[in-house]
Amino acid sequence: MAQKKLQRFEEIRHFKNVLQYPENMAGNWHQFFNNKEPITLELACGKGEYTLGLGRMYPHRNFLGVDIKGNRIWRGAKTALEEHLQNVAFLRTQIDRIHTYFQPGEVDEIWLTFPDPQLRTSRLRKRLTHPKFLRLYQQIIKADGCIHLKTDSPALYTFTKEIIHIFRLPLLQETNDLYAQTDMDATLKIKTHYEQLDIAGSQKIFYLKFLINKPLPPAWDDEVKRQIQLIEHGGKY
Repeated sequence: MAQKKLQRFEEIRHFKNVLQYPENMAGNWHQFFNNKEPITLELACGKGEYTLGLGRMYPHRNFLGVDIKGNRIWRGAKTALEEHLQNVAFLRTQIDRIHTYFQPGEVDEIWLTFPDPQLRTSRLRKRLTHPKFLRLYQQIIKADGCIHLKTDSPALYTFTKEIIHIFRLPLLQETNDLYAQTDMDATLKIKTHYEQLDIAGSQKIFYLKFLINKPLPPAWDDEVKRQIQLIEHGGKY
């Protein structure tokens, strides 16, 4: 397995649709994609199933999967090359550096598809919908750009709803049972590898769509921690 990973790491070094810790990319993504179409990010993309699915669905828009695991990115990038998806690419880097790769307003929307829910309370700040991360996204996304969270974790779903409530962010859409919806948008039907595993065992998919167009004062983070601890210790998850 180690040899296979090493081989994949070597291969993605030569993939034209993969950038690994690049420099001076802020403001240059439309040049990279060779067009001025909207840019959508899938953060913690894993094997890139959502990035690929959206790229196939919207050939005239640009999609960028972001993850630290080169072994996973290899699969998505290779598929994109095989299918000649010119509008799909991958960025290998840490999510907490995402704001360094884009200029303000350069990103149109962000998808968080089945990220690690980081269930322990001590790891609250590692959840990708924690205000710490939302502030990074806010630096690069358009004011009317949507954040999409799709997860099988009731804990992450509830946590994110509490963040939205505390900071009074516009909540555009929510459901605690996505596939029970009769008028589900086609973009929500894309399934990732982790969704099919149903790691959380909830047998339900949760979805939130919201904006981060209001201030996110760091001073409120203590209130976030207090509220979440009350919820978790109260057994409401």
